[in-house]
Amino acid sequence: MSEAFDSKAFLKTLTHRPGCYRMLNAKGDVLYVGKAKDLRKRVSTYFGSKAHHPKTQALMNVTERVDFTVTGTELEALILEFNLIKLHQPRFNVLLRDDKSYPYIHLTGDHAFPRVLFYRGARKKTGRYFGPYPNSWAVREALLLIQKIFGIRQCEDAFFANRSRPCLQFQIKRCTGPCTGEISAEDYADNMKSAVLFLEGRNDAVVNRLREKMDAAAETKQYEQAAQFRDQVAAIQQLKSRQLVSGGLKTSADAVAVIEEAGQFAICCIMIRGGRVLGSRKFYPRTAKGTSAEEVMSGFIGQHYFSHEVPPEILLNAPVPDLELLNAGLTSHSNHKVAIRHKVRGRRKGWLEMAATNAKEGLMMRLASNSSLRSQRAELGVALGLDEPPARIECFDISHTSGEATVASCVVFGVDGAMKQSYRRFNIKGITAGDDYAAINQAVSRRYKRVKAEDTQAPDLVLIDGGKGQLASAVEALEAIGMEGLNIAGVSKGPDRRPGDEQIWQPGSTKPVQLAGNSGAMHLIQQVRDEAHRFAVAGHRASRNKARKVSALEAIEGLGPKRRKALLQHFGGLQGVKSAGKEDLAAVAGISPTLAEKIYGHFHGVIDAER
Repeated sequence: MSEAFDSKAFLKTLTHRPGCYRMLNAKGDVLYVGKAKDLRKRVSTYFGSKAHHPKTQALMNVTERVDFTVTGTELEALILEFNLIKLHQPRFNVLLRDDKSYPYIHLTGDHAFPRVLFYRGARKKTGRYFGPYPNSWAVREALLLIQKIFGIRQCEDAFFANRSRPCLQFQIKRCTGPCTGEISAEDYADNMKSAVLFLEGRNDAVVNRLREKMDAAAETKQYEQAAQFRDQVAAIQQLKSRQLVSGGLKTSADAVAVIEEAGQFAICCIMIRGGRVLGSRKFYPRTAKGTSAEEVMSGFIGQHYFSHEVPPEILLNAPVPDLELLNAGLTSHSNHKVAIRHKVRGRRKGWLEMAATNAKEGLMMRLASNSSLRSQRAELGVALGLDEPPARIECFDISHTSGEATVASCVVFGVDGAMKQSYRRFNIKGITAGDDYAAINQAVSRRYKRVKAEDTQAPDLVLIDGGKGQLASAVEALEAIGMEGLNIAGVSKGPDRRPGDEQIWQPGSTKPVQLAGNSGAMHLIQQVRDEAHRFAVAGHRASRNKARKVSALEAIEGLGPKRRKALLQHFGGLQGVKSAGKEDLAAVAGISPTLAEKIYGHFHGVIDAER
């Protein structure tokens, strides 16, 4: 703690009202965010003579000052705390790394024959939403079942409107063919009603409806139709027999279990809707040394459920502090009553045990993977002559199509693998088309100018996808911006471009480092290099496709929509405009001789000498 910060004077003036406090280091970075019912009492505990927990002591060793925000109530402080944690990502708080939204099944509501589809995002479109589901695989499995059992369409409206005969989905009995009148609107609506009951988890109601329809069809001797209903009933019954954990309960809840092993935590959230287990999702939060399971669970509940849909029940395998406050906060946030429960019995206890088992299995696999990563990094450090294994690796690659839409990627790997939130792309401008050396130079320069300006974490190793030429361009860029001391290497494909024959080039070396094709260091380099390539190609394709959707005429100053339309109509398309002479262009209504020269110069790369 800096002497410039007078803790005694600060505490004397600190209010007794509720609020949030923030511990900051010398650079002003937020290290920890906490809430308090009484700010003075809570913050005073950090500066007392009583010995601190090792985690708290580590925090105080780097804390230089304390900032705070007063709130009206403790509940407001709770909500503000989780918002600040999400904003600042303090390293002494429990931080979730996976903040993706959950997917849903969307039943459209603006069509005579509604469809069901995968949906992720804000639920603003008309229709009904079912879920959330833990992952995209669970959604696609449910959609496949709806197709097989009920024949509900999933095709786009444009595809639906332009069919003259049934598609393949009808032929393989995964659609009832509403696009060509193979099923009436009334029968389709009846199928949709059964599908909705199925999505709501009311399988018994669906079976009863289908059995009634099967009996009615049999009585009227419509045996083929009765057989279809029979098959639907059998499919649902088979699904129910697979769903061993339903237990007949109609509960909608999340079963959340936290497991610790070797100082790391895993959280598994099993989602139950209408008594049906939809699947699970695992989280591996980042924690400071000495964090307890109760702190991890409390941090997870706040950060996760204040950002996602909250079920009526949340079942926990570990107690949490401020249980009543969390209950009140989530009830207020979700506009429905929420019950957080720790001690449960029966089927709920079984769900928690299943969540704990999944969390433990996931954590053991992760620890094994991390052990392999440590070994790979250590091997790579020795091979390249580094002082210690590289903890942070950044890799650059370039992607373009004959110089068009050049994009550079920078991917980042840490001790736990890919750090996707730190990935960056660079749209390369102002170079000769296809000049990979200049592209690498620009990308490296832009990346590390910002690192230097913002004093953010520099990598322990920079990899360049390319040989001596690309490496030299990257080194030149680093020298130009005064970024010294970085370990850098180039990765070329090798003589025959075969995986495992890659050559590692270092600045000033005349011979490459050749690693064994089956070595851990080589596997790590290939993984990082391939991820950089994938990220660059994805960015290039998106940039190229976007550019190709824009007409070349739009780039010409003074050529508005009406004039562009007149040109295209006059010459029959863009190719005709490109091949037209100045006089021909000027003959089009609305195109002056000056504008004709601009258009001609744009496509032919020439400007009239007099201009």
